[in-house]
Amino acid sequence: MNAILYVLKEIKKMNKKICNSWDDILKDEFNSSYFKALEEIIDSEYKNKICFPPKEDIFCAFKTLPIENIKVVILGQDPYHELNQAMGLAFSVPNGVAIPPSLRNIYKEMIDDGVIDEMPISGDLFKLSKDGVFLLNTTLTVREGEALSHFNLGWETFTDNVISYINMRNDPICFILWGSNARSKKKLITNKNHLVLESNHPSPLSAYRGFFGSHPFSKANDFLIKNGRDGVNWRVLNES
Repeated sequence: MNAILYVLKEIKKMNKKICNSWDDILKDEFNSSYFKALEEIIDSEYKNKICFPPKEDIFCAFKTLPIENIKVVILGQDPYHELNQAMGLAFSVPNGVAIPPSLRNIYKEMIDDGVIDEMPISGDLFKLSKDGVFLLNTTLTVREGEALSHFNLGWETFTDNVISYINMRNDPICFILWGSNARSKKKLITNKNHLVLESNHPSPLSAYRGFFGSHPFSKANDFLIKNGRDGVNWRVLNES
């Protein structure tokens, strides 16, 4: 019976109701021809393949953090593609799931940067999201075991437009771009009120080539506080 319920749940249409200020902002996106075409593809993928994150979590980053509360944007690539990892927040995994190597390197840099005191025991970044860190993947879905499998379907258009909407806000926001994919989005961030921080990706393949020692977390807070905003409480990750 559980397997039947799981299948019935997965074939439902993508739920685009966010229940905060994003609903009005994204209304035209969701009604656009490119997004309707994307939605058909994604619904078919979820019906016929195993895909991540769970359908109800595709827009988790938006549901957790209204646009007016964003302090920092961290841009990822696509969701984790193994069972029980992806949860709709870039770089985040649920409590009880092993911390992936890139996130472990992010934690190491946080410790070196002085914004947390010790390695967190959980990879769940939900508390950071609630405190103003918008954890956005360039592509919001992926097929099991196939990284980048949902690239070039339309998600990039959607998330580029999301970045542009955030860019239009005048309250100072720090954009943290790691790796070539994220750094390619710098051209969308034109508002002089914002700060862009760039480095190599925290992946074990590239972290030692510019990510370690870049101290983006303290720089983000310094910028926010200097411009009259509260900094991010990165230490919430060490709280039980």
